[in-house]
Amino acid sequence: MRTPAFLALLVIAALTVCASAQTDRYLAQVDHLVYATPDLDLGVSTIEKLFGIRATPGGQHPGLGTRNALVALGSSTYLEIIGPDPAQPKPAGPRRFGIDELKEPRLIGWVAKGTALETLVARARLRGVQIGDVMSGSRKRPDGVVLSWRYTDPAVVLEHRLIPYVIDWGASPHPAATAAQGARLIALRAEHPEPSRVEKMLRDLGLDLPVARGPQAALVATIESSKGRVEIRGAS
Repeated sequence: MRTPAFLALLVIAALTVCASAQTDRYLAQVDHLVYATPDLDLGVSTIEKLFGIRATPGGQHPGLGTRNALVALGSSTYLEIIGPDPAQPKPAGPRRFGIDELKEPRLIGWVAKGTALETLVARARLRGVQIGDVMSGSRKRPDGVVLSWRYTDPAVVLEHRLIPYVIDWGASPHPAATAAQGARLIALRAEHPEPSRVEKMLRDLGLDLPVARGPQAALVATIESSKGRVEIRGAS
């Protein structure tokens, strides 16, 4: 006969499996986290102190005045450290992600995986989510390999970047494959004073990122490395 204690253990095990599957599902939707910095070397050294990993140089973003360095967070997920590129002329307008106003490195937002971006954008706008237009980008890795991608305009900021822009790498190799290894994204969540509204916008994009109630908009990433688990919080 199955005792109440045994049945309770079965329920707990089922709930644990369900929660794990839900976490795996939304983490699989994360392409990368954006960690912006007023100086790339400062951003790289800050991440190295947190995780014990020296980020791999990524390359320049021509015409945008930025360059990046990368740390893999999984087989197809990574942390992008992005800052000004002193080798490029200062762009006519402000650099993306508010880099010109930053005083210290911080987690700015996240980017979701996607395909058929025009269809995604049209569907989202019909549901009231005014995601950015689809555009193209490229950069050359230090080894000479050119990466190209299509993405929704990162300049369109929705809910303090809790609503991500979406990227499709197409035939290009995913940047996580050549990024510095040794870290893993364990969890990602959003916080907002009106969580149900933000959660609905995410669901309208087909995204399952959990949203909790908080005093201000914030993105919270939990990353595991040889130094243990570290929580990085980016708040508006």
